Amino acid sequence: MMNTNRTTVLNSAKRVVVKVGSNVLTEDHGLNLKTIRSISRQICRLIDGGLEIILVSSGAMASGIGKVGLDKRPDEIPKRQAVAAVGQAGLIMEYERAFGRYHKKVAQILLTGDDLNNRIRYLNARNTLRMLLSWEVVPIINENDTVMVEEIQFGDNDNLAAMITLLMDADILVNLTDIDGLYNKDPRTNPDAEFIPLVSTIGEDIKQAASDIPGALGTGGMLSKINAAKKVTAAGIPMIIANGGKSGTLTKLFSGKDIGTFFTPKTKKLKSRKCWIAFTLKPKGVIRIDDGAAAAIVNKGKSLLPSGIVGVEGEFGVGAPVEFRKVDDNETLGTGLVNYSADDIRKIMGLKSGQIKKCLGHKPYDHVIHRDNLVVTAECNV
Repeated sequence: MMNTNRTTVLNSAKRVVVKVGSNVLTEDHGLNLKTIRSISRQICRLIDGGLEIILVSSGAMASGIGKVGLDKRPDEIPKRQAVAAVGQAGLIMEYERAFGRYHKKVAQILLTGDDLNNRIRYLNARNTLRMLLSWEVVPIINENDTVMVEEIQFGDNDNLAAMITLLMDADILVNLTDIDGLYNKDPRTNPDAEFIPLVSTIGEDIKQAASDIPGALGTGGMLSKINAAKKVTAAGIPMIIANGGKSGTLTKLFSGKDIGTFFTPKTKKLKSRKCWIAFTLKPKGVIRIDDGAAAAIVNKGKSLLPSGIVGVEGEFGVGAPVEFRKVDDNETLGTGLVNYSADDIRKIMGLKSGQIKKCLGHKPYDHVIHRDNLVVTAECNV
């Protein structure tokens, strides 16, 4: 098992993804330049100390709102896209100035979900980021809001940061927000709120606590950060939520200060391709399996055979990413790439592998999902 001790993780980290939220980067009339300069300075010091840093930065929408004279985030998609286009230019310009003070170059990278769903573009993005890091150029990543539609958007930058963490096989994700970490309720409105320094299991109690702490300018509140933590910790990568508005937070974290909420990883690190299957691809359907198949897959690392399948939901083709769940439970046990279409799986479900050819007239595979193309994301044995 990997070491999940906070100090050990931070001391041994080589590649770090830092996500900064809108509430940290903005003030009443636009960007908070003092905070941008402070975070940039800290990142430069960490890079000089040997770390590779990838920055996922919100703030384009909030920056643009001030620039075009609006008093709130617009509801209409064309307006939001236009505001983001205006704001992104100002955001990257301020980062370029801030990093330039410490002789560091930056690169702007705008992504949509399509860029990471497509395997070739996914690999191209990874190769580009690796090259930038080798040049000690700081990649600054944001969602490409100007072309977003629901089908290709990440949803929020917490999710995007988790995707980038998995894409780049980072050692830790640091999520900077405007409060000190996770509390059992919103500390801004509840003086008796209790701070949670360590989360080892993301259960319903943690989700409920997070859902009571909303965001403001950004699209995600605390719950979106918990969902990001669930993804990266399931892939074997820890995450910290800390207050990016306080002085020197990043520097303090990597010098051993016990600040923020630390989320411990669940397993050893997943390989990049398995992360792509489990957490980047959008599932096209659901396969329902019996208890025996669930136990064999989750507890013993077996492939999914047709004999263990009891139902199919959705329409999908060969090679599609599909979730699998037990017949009487909506918890997703994992995701895999199918060897058969939904129609063919409905025909062969419940059969032994030796009966597939007689049923379909051909049998390219014994398995509906081979274990090499399957990732278990459930937190415990079944």
